[in-house]
Amino acid sequence: MKYILILLLFFTLSCSLNKVKNNHGVLSLETKIDKIEINKSNKNDIISIFGPPSTKSTFDNNIWIYIERKKTNRSIFALGTKKITKNNVAILEIDNKGILKKKEVFDLNNMNKYKFSENTTETIYEKDSYIYGVLTSFREKINAPSKRKKVSD
Repeated sequence: MKYILILLLFFTLSCSLNKVKNNHGVLSLETKIDKIEINKSNKNDIISIFGPPSTKSTFDNNIWIYIERKKTNRSIFALGTKKITKNNVAILEIDNKGILKKKEVFDLNNMNKYKFSENTTETIYEKDSYIYGVLTSFREKINAPSKRKKVSD
């Protein structure tokens, strides 16, 4: 009985009252976004304040995206599930001269307003398609036995 009480006391003391917080991306994005000004700040100012962007636009390299996400653990009874407490995204548009032209910030409440399409596109490969024929010929060439002549002495 003593061992069970000691073990229970050990587990109780090792528990923390503070919730575990996981941060991802740029910390305190809301305060940093106020430090840059449209038509005054340039790329070097942005990099010195935020650091390198989380991502750049695929279609236009002059759009920089910074992300901040904070997750905290829920209660013990939620079995380790996490709750998103912060989810901020800053989108900065920079002109060809390197000057900030536009800045937008989306927080957790703004993002819930956007609806995304649930539709998916399925790819269908038919046996008569060109790609199917090319891949079949590659497979046949790979699987074909090599024909080597034996050199006789």
